[in-house]
Amino acid sequence: MANWNDDRTTRQGFGMAPGQAGDVADRTTFDAGLRKHMLSIYNYMASGVLLTGIVAMLFVNSPLFEACFQMVMTERGMSIQPTGLGWIVQLSPLAIMLFWWFGAKNASKSVLQVMFWAFAVAFGLSLSTIFIVYTGESIATSFFATAAAFAGLSLYGYTTKKDLSGWGSFLIMGVIGLLVAMLLNAFIFQSGMFQLAISAIGVLIFAGLTAYDTQRLKDQYQFVRGTEMAGRAIIFGALNLYLDFINMFIFLLQLLGNRE
Repeated sequence: MANWNDDRTTRQGFGMAPGQAGDVADRTTFDAGLRKHMLSIYNYMASGVLLTGIVAMLFVNSPLFEACFQMVMTERGMSIQPTGLGWIVQLSPLAIMLFWWFGAKNASKSVLQVMFWAFAVAFGLSLSTIFIVYTGESIATSFFATAAAFAGLSLYGYTTKKDLSGWGSFLIMGVIGLLVAMLLNAFIFQSGMFQLAISAIGVLIFAGLTAYDTQRLKDQYQFVRGTEMAGRAIIFGALNLYLDFINMFIFLLQLLGNRE
């Protein structure tokens, strides 16, 4: 028999046990907060990447670029050599990273924001040389390929039920090995084939880090939500994903890009 006039059917939680209505409401609130938290991270990360690209394009077309970098003929062909000012530009991202490693733990959200934007600008200045080394078409193709791969990998990390925490130590060791290999090739081997292998491995490592970091940041939300750490966690998370994107782009460009 229909019960349209029975007001009990319109009450919240009708047909559920009393505790279930509260559980559903809590879960809905948690999911909405998580989506907002992750969206904030992605917005910061994307804004940082955009700022880096704009700075790189403006800097390479400015008179200051010529004061920082010079074209020099070497045994391997034309090469870009940094001047004293160029070395400062090249090393400035590393200097800011030292702050993130040693000084960011107790920094306020506003300080972290300033340092995040400063890092994006510094990386843009140091990355500007790619516009001299590679063709514009190669840069655009590598960027959009990276964006597509990043979106897919981050979506996988966000939605997968598989625990990716075991990837962490393996990937970090991979990054360390990658840095060692790059230094060896720069100062000892100077091999084009070895550089291609490094670039291919670099793409794979930062692809894995994209999925791993996304899941880690998602899981982290339950511990920081509603606390003063939430705002700072957004900046830290954005920096992690920013580095994953930029490094994957650089290695992909080195692997597939056509030189000028």
